[in-house]
Formats: sequence, structure tokens, C-alpha cells
Amino acid sequence: MPRKKTEIQEKEENKASIEENFAQLEDIIKKLEAGDSTLEESFTCYEAGMKLVKSLSGQIDHVEKQIQILSEGDENE
Repeated sequence: MPRKKTEIQEKEENKASIEENFAQLEDIIKKLEAGDSTLEESFTCYEAGMKLVKSLSGQIDHVEKQIQILSEGDENE
């Protein structure tokens, strides 16, 4: 049974910047599109890519929340 990730584990994965994660995702996509990987390598790349997508989604959500908070602060002034 897979263990649920702790908050610390999630923060460790999110240490890379959004730009770094997008660059890694782009590299994975290029490798998959090249079509010269074995099926097992393709599955591994796909899994890594999906983890990056999930991480990026969380990072972008976090940034959006920060922007919303800052925008609300500007409206109150």
C-alpha cells in the first residue's frame, strides 16, 4: 500500500523553481517524442513527467494565491 506523502516530502519536490521544472518537463517531452526509448524507459519518463506536472500545478496554484493576496491588499489601500 503506497504511503501518503508528508508535507516535508512535497516541499522537497517543490524546491526546484517553476522554470527549472518546466525545463525538465520539456526535456522529458523531447525524449518521448524522439521515440528512441524502450517501452520501460518511456513509462519511466511518463511517470516523471506526470510528477512534474503535479508539482508545477501546485507551484502555480501557490503563486496565484500569493498574487491574489497581494491584489486584495492593494485594493484595501
